[in-house]
Amino acid sequence: MANIENRKFIALDISGKNYLSWVLDVKLHLSVKKLRHTIDEDNAASNEERVTALIFPRHHIDDDLKYEYLTVENPLELWQNLNDRFEHMKAVVLPKALNDWSQLRFQDFKTVSEYNSTLFKIVS
Repeated sequence: MANIENRKFIALDISGKNYLSWVLDVKLHLSVKKLRHTIDEDNAASNEERVTALIFPRHHIDDDLKYEYLTVENPLELWQNLNDRFEHMKAVVLPKALNDWSQLRFQDFKTVSEYNSTLFKIVS
């Protein structure tokens, strides 16, 4: 069990509520590992790079999503499938965030930390 790698960030929820932050995290981690090109169209990644890149996002998705995309063996295909499934989250989250932002009032909070917490939730 000691050899199992811990998750670097929160796994993608099956509902997709954390999809936008998950996408950014995966892109950053693949960039650090020099594997970002494996999720780009028309890439010339080797088979070893594809397998290595596929392991990382699969490790960071909900178990039910893992089983649903069990047969996907290409990181680009997995990336596109997840994008097709959850890309609509931008259309759902952005209007709500804009509304929350317009309704945010400092005087509605008892402490500065409560205000900051709410502010950072809206921004994220």
